[in-house]
Amino acid sequence: MMAVSAPLPVLQRNAAGDPRRMRRIITEDYGWSLTLVPPLTDLCLRHIVHNYEHNPILEKLLPKHRSKVLDGLSTSLPLSVTANLITHEDYWRRCCTERWPTCDVSCYGFSWKRLFFERHLENLIENFIPDLTDTRTICNLAELSKRYIHSLKIQQLLPPVKVETRREDDDVSDSGSDAGVDFPSMDHFDLNLIAGPLCDLEELHLVYGVKGCGMNFEWNLFRFTDRDCTTLANALKTFRNLKVFRLHRSKVDDNKVRILIRSLLDHPSLVELDLSHNQISDRGARAVGKLLNQSRLQTLNLCNNNIRPPGAQAIAHALTTNSCLQVLNLRLNHIGDEGGQVLCNALQQNCSLEKLHIGSNKLSEPTATALAQVFSQNTSLKSLNISCNPIGLDGGKQLLEGISDNKTILEFDLRLTDVGQESEFYMNQVLRGNQERARVQTQQKRVSTSGLER
Repeated sequence: MMAVSAPLPVLQRNAAGDPRRMRRIITEDYGWSLTLVPPLTDLCLRHIVHNYEHNPILEKLLPKHRSKVLDGLSTSLPLSVTANLITHEDYWRRCCTERWPTCDVSCYGFSWKRLFFERHLENLIENFIPDLTDTRTICNLAELSKRYIHSLKIQQLLPPVKVETRREDDDVSDSGSDAGVDFPSMDHFDLNLIAGPLCDLEELHLVYGVKGCGMNFEWNLFRFTDRDCTTLANALKTFRNLKVFRLHRSKVDDNKVRILIRSLLDHPSLVELDLSHNQISDRGARAVGKLLNQSRLQTLNLCNNNIRPPGAQAIAHALTTNSCLQVLNLRLNHIGDEGGQVLCNALQQNCSLEKLHIGSNKLSEPTATALAQVFSQNTSLKSLNISCNPIGLDGGKQLLEGISDNKTILEFDLRLTDVGQESEFYMNQVLRGNQERARVQTQQKRVSTSGLER
């Protein structure tokens, strides 16, 4: 008897009904779940982040999507891409905190973007080696960041690297000369390379020297050359919006300061000049006096130079007609009683100076006598420092007599002047009375101002 096979649909039904013969699909990722599949929006945002360098899309996104893209962007993206396209402070805050452990954004107008670009350019300039480092990197950065840089504080400027070149057939000369050694020029970074893009710079601090040189110390590392002076003077003419200029610890002598002053005589916006810790003497002080007559300087710092009585006389002569200068620092010079008396005579005519520092200038009783007259006549001076001068007991009595009728002086530094405890005590009593009177006047002005605003 011949067997009859079952129809094909019946076999399929039997196979489907037998769970042992069913096909099973097992995922290779045991943690996979349909709930873990990211939304299409997140996938698109990830794509934008990964391809931002080649296709920067940000401003066209919704605010919530834009914040996600900014959080995902790498801080190592080229500045040519991010400088003018990313304005959000959160991104630049990440760039700053990842690079520098200490970031005080309050010193940069509370702008993280300004902090980043100013410190980045400062680092490039401080590590620039003339004749070795490519200038294009700094020039390109200056062009990119010109809208965000308002201040540059350069703590060091490196000189060129000394290179020794000798021929194989040359021996050391009998005279012991350095004929086989090639000494390059000691000129530093030329600020004119970035002066054009940064013409709106408002503050510039410079030190022509090397910090942390250690055992590699050489005096050549601290030279402000003639060419450095000429190029800096030209750059100052370009920085027409410069308000603060500081050049200290750079061995600036009389000849160089005269060149720099010449470029600042007609400067329209300079209000603060700091030439402290240099080698300026009387000829340089005369140039500074000329600047006081033709500028709008409010603060002048000539601390720790070589200014003597003739230089003090030049500055005093300028003070008799000047009506802008508010702060003058002549600490650690050599003006002596001759220079001190001339300055005091000028203060009897000056009505703008509020703060004067003439500490450590070899002043004694004659200057104290002249200062007593200043206290009785001058009504603008609020702070005076004559510390570290041998004023003596008689000089202290003269100062006490003069300050007793003064109503405006609020700070008077008498440390290490040997004026005597009694005189110093009564002068402090006068100061406390003046300070209390100034506090009451300030409070009354605030009340009256708030009343007018209402």
